[in-house]
Amino acid sequence: MSSRGWQRPDWPAPTRVRSLITEREGGVSVAPYDSLNLAAHVGDDPLAVAENRRRLAGHLPASPCWLEQVHGTTLVDAAGVGRAEVPVADGAFARVPGVVCAVMTADCLPVLLCDQSGSVVAAVHAGWRGLQAGILERAVAAMAVPGERLLAYLGPAIGAQAFEVGNEVRSAFVAVHQEAAAAFLPAPQSPSLDEGVAAARERGGEQLVGKWLADIYLLARQGLRRAGVNAVFGGSGCTLQEAKRYFSYRRDGVTGRMASLIWLADD
Repeated sequence: MSSRGWQRPDWPAPTRVRSLITEREGGVSVAPYDSLNLAAHVGDDPLAVAENRRRLAGHLPASPCWLEQVHGTTLVDAAGVGRAEVPVADGAFARVPGVVCAVMTADCLPVLLCDQSGSVVAAVHAGWRGLQAGILERAVAAMAVPGERLLAYLGPAIGAQAFEVGNEVRSAFVAVHQEAAAAFLPAPQSPSLDEGVAAARERGGEQLVGKWLADIYLLARQGLRRAGVNAVFGGSGCTLQEAKRYFSYRRDGVTGRMASLIWLADD
């Protein structure tokens, strides 16, 4: 379900699990941060960011546990973070009602998690570095619930047709998990992707392919499956191609950030 400035994930989460993903409209920031930028670290006017966060607060039970994201694999218990703290982490989990977990993105993949009984939730910032290092597997471990009892929602990220990476990225994934090869296609080196794939194969394979198109949604599904999570929802759209709806760092360079948030409601 989408409204101006935000969307509600469409997934069969328990009633007491609440979630929200912001989009770029509905705020007061001016270009190139227009308009609902929620990040204080990208050069936007601090007063505009404060007003954008105030507008978001109207949909939340408390101020979110904001993070200083570094493309790592650290997760924190949001209930143990003080109001003024901004922990260095790329994910947060909570078992206490009213504690809001949040991650910010602008091409990287936000992943929301909850268990079937509505006792624990988590929000994860899953860029390619975090995915390769196993942040989703670490998130499942931190939630201390068997993967088969968890639900996951993949929020808006850069699409497979737009996420171009080099050989080093593909090699880093495949060196750890061979199945990751399915998430990479040679980037087009001629008018059509099919011709690019054929040309790469003709030249002898991956060593001669300069660039790849990476499917970050598939990489996340693979990581979740390794952790036992098979109930995965979302995972469509492209932040780079949907300029009116989403911020995209790859598209614009200087830009704002969306937030993906999740919390437990009171019983």
